[in-house]
Amino acid sequence: MKPRLNKFLLLVPALVVSAQALAFQAGWRQLSVGGATADDPATTVAIYYPTEAPASIVPMGPYSPNIAIQGAPAVGVKGLIVMSHGTGGSELGQSSLAEALARSGYLVAALRHPGDNWQDMSLLQKTPERYFVERPRQATRVIDALLAHPMWKDRIARDARGPRIGAVGHSAGGYTVLALAGGEPDLTRIARHCASESADDPVFCGMGRPVPAAGPSETALAPTSGLGDSRVRAVVALAPVGVVFTANSLARIHVPVALYEAEADRWLVPRFHAEWIAQNVPGAEVHRVPNALHLSFLDKPRMPIPTADGDLGADSAGFDRAAFLKQLDDDVPAFFDRVLR
Repeated sequence: MKPRLNKFLLLVPALVVSAQALAFQAGWRQLSVGGATADDPATTVAIYYPTEAPASIVPMGPYSPNIAIQGAPAVGVKGLIVMSHGTGGSELGQSSLAEALARSGYLVAALRHPGDNWQDMSLLQKTPERYFVERPRQATRVIDALLAHPMWKDRIARDARGPRIGAVGHSAGGYTVLALAGGEPDLTRIARHCASESADDPVFCGMGRPVPAAGPSETALAPTSGLGDSRVRAVVALAPVGVVFTANSLARIHVPVALYEAEADRWLVPRFHAEWIAQNVPGAEVHRVPNALHLSFLDKPRMPIPTADGDLGADSAGFDRAAFLKQLDDDVPAFFDRVLR
């Protein structure tokens, strides 16, 4: 009987942690992180975290997160998860997923990307050559800020490799987290792609100012390295921008990647984007979501929101967004539990 008793006792700490996690609600605070220079805009960050304070529905613009504003944070968190939204999005567009991660015990930092959010899309419109550089660097600055923040730095779980950090992103946010994992953009790939495939990938190729083909003086369009963040140990990419990445850089990604493809995606047609990533990232866990549109990964807003691909809350006939998001809210925390431990 003693061996069985010993095995049971080994399970007790895990059972206690699991019970505590079930009791957590999602706390919510807001943080502002400065830019690389004093002249750069700050990044607004929604902070979700485990708390025992009671949560309630709080209308915020078109969304209604279920959160405990300023609730006292738990003593420790499983890790830090950076969340990156898509082009023209907001830090609240995937609040249900951020809340699920927080209830599961994670600290979540959901960015509002400067120059690429619902209020300001100047980065893509004016300087597309900087767009793919600035997004991952903004995320890295947020990681820096939280690892130095007096409230959070000692709460984030660590091991021999350092703090446990993951990232999740949708659309351009999917690009962002894959760049943090080591993917390198080459803007000449976009130019060539849209010169030959714009009719089959019209929404993507119609966004922002066209990227010219590389010429002798256009060194800014060469493949960009140095965007990776070695502290990021795992990423979840939801319907990501993919065509911009070089195959060689995707092949060098060595952290766990969970890739979600919306099979009915008209914004980022899968064969050019999600499938390009699936073909080149070694060991990527690929989840193809039948009948899902590009925006099916976002919380359904309380009001119509027009986009380049129709209303943000619209889905394909027969697609149950609420059921899908509930499954995603279970699967993503489970993925990080598995790969960050």
